[in-house]
Amino acid sequence: MSITKKGMAAAVVGLGLVAVSACGSSSGDETAGDSGTVTLVSHDSWAASKNVIAAFEKSSGYKVRVLEDGDAGQAVNKAVLTKDNPQGDVLFGVDNTLLSRALDNGLFQPYAAKGLDGIDRRYRLDDRNRVTPVDYGDICVNYDKAYFAEHKLDPPKTFADLAEPAYKDLLVTENAGTSSPGLGFLLGTAAAYGDGGWEAYWKKLKANGVKVVDGWEQAYNEEFSGSAGGRKTGGDRPLVVSYASSPPVEVVYADPQPDTAPTGVATGTCFRQTEFAGLLSNAKNPEGGKALLDFLISRTFQEDMPLNMFVNPVLGDAKLPAVYTANMPDVTDPETMDPAKIAAHRDDWVKSWTSLVLK
Repeated sequence: MSITKKGMAAAVVGLGLVAVSACGSSSGDETAGDSGTVTLVSHDSWAASKNVIAAFEKSSGYKVRVLEDGDAGQAVNKAVLTKDNPQGDVLFGVDNTLLSRALDNGLFQPYAAKGLDGIDRRYRLDDRNRVTPVDYGDICVNYDKAYFAEHKLDPPKTFADLAEPAYKDLLVTENAGTSSPGLGFLLGTAAAYGDGGWEAYWKKLKANGVKVVDGWEQAYNEEFSGSAGGRKTGGDRPLVVSYASSPPVEVVYADPQPDTAPTGVATGTCFRQTEFAGLLSNAKNPEGGKALLDFLISRTFQEDMPLNMFVNPVLGDAKLPAVYTANMPDVTDPETMDPAKIAAHRDDWVKSWTSLVLK
């Protein structure tokens, strides 16, 4: 999911990210043949508690080195280019919109992580175990509760609602060609309306005044009136494409914390992303990489994720923090799409979308 799927989390936990990345950090030359160090390559939104990483290092004997490599698409592309001499041992952050590209390029070697049998099969999208599911989340339209209360207007619930005249000039979304949530929203409409219907739907959205910006940061923190950032910048769009986990962030990082989130989620506009990690082909420390994959689906790590990366654990009985669950919407029927279909049509869909919406 990779706002990179979780740019919001990156923005608010950046200090923790630096601290975690420093655990066992060293230059590439020093770690190149160091079997005592395991290197995790990730998108920029990786975050974990220092004590959780320390627990892995103590139990496994491996030091963790984290190499952040841009957004998810950039990280995958670079990993493909360097697969014969990879930058690390494990790549985290491949989601279902990028999965086929990674697998078709032979990016990973098979490994069935310990505990994988306890993960729901709906998240296990590769029957050869070349990737291990780690988390999931939903790209959805968020709304500014105060705006809709003030205007005595019910917030939208579905894709169809967004094209209604009542919501004209209210929605901002990200460019599907440059942004992960923008692409996820496009895929959600393609799943909902089918190959023959999504373009007609976007024509309606365009006629209804949808605004398109380059990325999530601008859309959410500048254009969206319901975010802390948007309220400061005078954002005037009360609808934004973001994440189902955005409301908990608005609560957790507010000072003082409100009793309830100032934003809500239109649950009929959601597209589900599952995020994976995999043991890189030609990894210099495959045993360390396997140990790290085992750890990523352990209860310790899974229960640490929600308030660090604001994603849902794939471990079904993992305990979630109360502040997280209290402000998370119940997304019961998100749109989904087979990764192979995404791979087959993604580039053509983005090209058609660009021509239709931006020109």
